[in-house]
Amino acid sequence: MSLQTSDFIQRREALLAQCEPSSIVIIPAAQGVTRSNDTEYSFRQDSDFWYLSGFNEPDAMLVLSNVTIANKGKSQHKNSKPMGSIMFMQASDPHAEIWHGRRLGLDHAPASLGVDEAFDIESADELLPELLNQHKHVYFCLDKYPYADAILQGAIRQCKSAPKQSLVAPTHIIDVAPMLHAMRRIKSAAELKIMQQAASISANAHKRAMQIAKPGMYEYQLEAEIHHEFAMNGARNPAYSTIVGSGDNACILHYTENSDMINDGDLVLIDAGCELQGYAADITRTFPANGAFSQAQRELYNLVLNSQMAALKHLKAGACISDGMTACVETMVEGLIALNILQGTKAQALEQESWRAYFMHGLGHYLGLDVHDVGIYKQYDQDVPLEVGVVMTVEPGLYIDAQANVPKQYQGIGIRIEDDIVITSNGHKVLTAGVPKTIDEIEALMRENRDCNNKLRSAHAVS
Repeated sequence: MSLQTSDFIQRREALLAQCEPSSIVIIPAAQGVTRSNDTEYSFRQDSDFWYLSGFNEPDAMLVLSNVTIANKGKSQHKNSKPMGSIMFMQASDPHAEIWHGRRLGLDHAPASLGVDEAFDIESADELLPELLNQHKHVYFCLDKYPYADAILQGAIRQCKSAPKQSLVAPTHIIDVAPMLHAMRRIKSAAELKIMQQAASISANAHKRAMQIAKPGMYEYQLEAEIHHEFAMNGARNPAYSTIVGSGDNACILHYTENSDMINDGDLVLIDAGCELQGYAADITRTFPANGAFSQAQRELYNLVLNSQMAALKHLKAGACISDGMTACVETMVEGLIALNILQGTKAQALEQESWRAYFMHGLGHYLGLDVHDVGIYKQYDQDVPLEVGVVMTVEPGLYIDAQANVPKQYQGIGIRIEDDIVITSNGHKVLTAGVPKTIDEIEALMRENRDCNNKLRSAHAVS
């Protein structure tokens, strides 16, 4: 499943429809980022630009207008018409393309991207003043890309200094992010199909890690298996730096060194998701390296799982993420008191927030083109209700440091369980249900793989 050119055209039209009359919208692309000396990181397009264009080249700029004008941007069209959409981009360059890869090129851009015209990005300084002329409002994200800020500011300055050429500068610059990010917060059916595919690929990668993991392996070896599963199924890149934390490394929320040996008796926390066509998956699972949870690990794991299940019951259209968080924390506190990890009453623990020593992050976040996707959580100090089409993670965790003042059997244990859900008309759907989550399911998967390996070894020995 891929998005079609018509999807991007519809998004651009929907954005323009929200703008004031006499408006121009300017959305810049990302640029290449130097890794070291003359090498660059793999290019990743700006999410807002991708959302409106589907164009995956650097050094570009999308310009949209709802004004009817004649012959703007040195167009060949002679009659008055809506200015519509223009893409500034890198022109074809056979020499550069030998070294750095093919470019779409100006001739192919209108048909491929569904824009009215395409111009060389090198001409933006010259043409943008003409495009700005007679527009009252500019929608733009200031301070996001310095190169784009400089082009826009130069064009406005030129308009202001050239009244004899009949150039009139816009009077308002408006932040386009709130409108654009509100659109991105609600996923279309086409987006959800891609996100489900990304979730399924990621779920299979987690299952593969569970099946392969064993004491004596290194964390980075499990990371490699996960990334291999991503790439072999069409998701070349992870959506974020993969976390493989064994033992008390799992108590470091964003542990990415992934360098330690996995010991017998360790739990392994893996937080990993692929990126597919720009969209992210985000899954965390925690499992025993040797295939069997200890009693203390079982107690803490089931507490995290029960807390997640309590939260999920509240996540539906019209509810707020805070409703799920409240249910999650109440379940967590009850369990921590029962395990003698927290002292006092439930009411005291909730009032004093003593649970935050072991669960220090929120319940989850929006998910989409960015792992921590755009969209507001509060407005005017009020929680924003969930809507049909919102995708979010649900990821309670417990992180008990090896030096924590708790019963010894619980020290040095970190557990997180994270799923991706989409809010539906009748509740929610778990996109990441394909990866085991209960203790029995996890142990059965790991035992099945070990039994299969033992049979293979026996067969080889007999032969």
